[in-house]
Amino acid sequence: MNEVYLQNMDMEEAVEIFLGSCNVKMEVERIKTKEAQGRITARPVYSINSSPHFNAAAMDGIAVRSYETFGATRLNHKRLKKGINYMVVDTGDPLPEGFDAVIMVENLIRISDDEVEITEPAVPWQHVRPIGEDMAANELIIPTNHRITPVDIGAMLAGGVLEVEVYRVPRVGIIPTGTEIVKPGSELKPGDIVEFNSSIISGYVREWGGEPAVYEIVPDDRELLKKALERACDECDIVMTIAGSSAGREDYTSSIIEEMGRMLVHGVATKPAKPVILGLIQNKPFIGVPGYPVSCYFTLDNYLKPLLYKVNRQILPARSQIDAIVSHKLVSSLKEKEFVRIKLGKVGDKLIATSLNRGAGVIMSLVRADGILIIPKESEGYEAGEQVRVELLKDIREIEGTLVVIGSHDLLIDVLSDFLHARFPFYSLSSANVGSMGGIMALTRGECHLAPMHLLDFDTGEYNVSYIKKYLKDKRISLIKFVKRVQGFIVPKGNPKDIRNFTDLVRDDVTFVNRQRGAGTRLLLDYNLQKLGINPASIKGYEHEEYTHLQVAAQVASGAVDTGLGVKSAAQAFNLDFIPVGEEEYDLAIPTEFLEMDNVKKLLDIMRSDEFKREVDRLGGYDTSNIGTILHIT
Repeated sequence: MNEVYLQNMDMEEAVEIFLGSCNVKMEVERIKTKEAQGRITARPVYSINSSPHFNAAAMDGIAVRSYETFGATRLNHKRLKKGINYMVVDTGDPLPEGFDAVIMVENLIRISDDEVEITEPAVPWQHVRPIGEDMAANELIIPTNHRITPVDIGAMLAGGVLEVEVYRVPRVGIIPTGTEIVKPGSELKPGDIVEFNSSIISGYVREWGGEPAVYEIVPDDRELLKKALERACDECDIVMTIAGSSAGREDYTSSIIEEMGRMLVHGVATKPAKPVILGLIQNKPFIGVPGYPVSCYFTLDNYLKPLLYKVNRQILPARSQIDAIVSHKLVSSLKEKEFVRIKLGKVGDKLIATSLNRGAGVIMSLVRADGILIIPKESEGYEAGEQVRVELLKDIREIEGTLVVIGSHDLLIDVLSDFLHARFPFYSLSSANVGSMGGIMALTRGECHLAPMHLLDFDTGEYNVSYIKKYLKDKRISLIKFVKRVQGFIVPKGNPKDIRNFTDLVRDDVTFVNRQRGAGTRLLLDYNLQKLGINPASIKGYEHEEYTHLQVAAQVASGAVDTGLGVKSAAQAFNLDFIPVGEEEYDLAIPTEFLEMDNVKKLLDIMRSDEFKREVDRLGGYDTSNIGTILHIT
């Protein structure tokens, strides 16, 4: 029986113990200067030559003896003869012996092929690059422990340095583990998990100054894992395993580390990345990385990154930070320091921070993140509207060009986002899928530019307008008509359960997946159930909620459920069948003043373009006849 976590240590203490125990010394090697970019100098680099190594003309013109030009004025020109008083020179030419200044060709009055006049005197060493102006022989170019840049390479070559002594790049061994893990591109069977964490780790190892070495996947076998660790320790300077760091029945890493070396930390009070292992094997640093990709990322960021910077004798850079307003309440445990992935957008004069999916397995939360919000241990979180400090992952200029879209989900929002960024790279669109009512609430708080919605008024049968008038009556809101779309039942190919209408949902042999409360699709379902007098409690899966149409389709495609309500394009994306139940209006609500924003104008141009409409038609299930029409509601 494996032991549970040995500790629940504060992250700062874990980092201090780990870095303090690691003493990796890299050998010195000599390499060609031209190939040294990014490498760390092991010795100071001094110039061999002066640069320039001769007195050189800095301009096109004539070389003169400055004392022979004295007395020249605009009223009293002085005439000079070629070969006697001057020599013609071009930029970079050696200064002829005995001459000490250059007069630019633009300041000469040409009299003949061998005579010129000047209107002002030259001062000694005017427009001359003296020997060693850039660097003198034996001058320090770059010091020890310096990361070599392209301009450093240029300076060393100018100084005659053709080879440089640098530290060997630390080699990081990466061992993926798990019987269920398969290589990317494998034919997937139920239970298989694609191994991509090693690619994430390899990329960051290179970025932070290391050389990754990825080993073959090791199944959940103690002896095989031990052999893989022994080999990696022989061949690498730092060793990492992926997965197996927890306390499950097939998590052998911690016991092997204790047998082969020294366990420093097992379990850190962070969320995600709690079950990290930090230790030493053969006096080499070891990191046991949790298998979830978000946990993997924060393990790298918190432990591997500072380790590689220490090994490379470099200062760990700090991320830029910025103040933002939390768009909704964030509740956190008092037991762990939490790293929340954040989407940022400037709405009016406020920078709005919206949290992305907080699950440790959701890698898309990292793809979409603009920053990280750290909720300290022993904090319950933040209230909506509270000001917080966010660590930036992107340039603030990119964030300021972002259109914040909060509301109902549709694939077309992603398509629109891609069109906008492809045509106008300085603009982007970020979306949070919180349902139509969630979008309206975001508009009431001034936290988004656009709110997609498809809200059916049960009394009038009208879409969207009555909700805007009811909830946003104190704001100037316009409605951008987007698409009419078909909603229906997403079912497996061939519709094996023969699901045709809402009454089929109460059958004992039918399981259902719903959308979250506040979603327009959920309202459409409830509207039809109410008309038919169906009790939602009689539907198996009514409480099973997903946040997007694609997630509903994925549940059906996996066989976990028989059906769910969604749009046709989501069914087509998973090669599923679709049983239409009705057409609805999917529109974008926007504060009227935002219509004058340049990125909104660009977005409207794209929506109205033939190219975008053709893409919408290709997806299927949409009507674009009114797309881009603007209604001023309140």
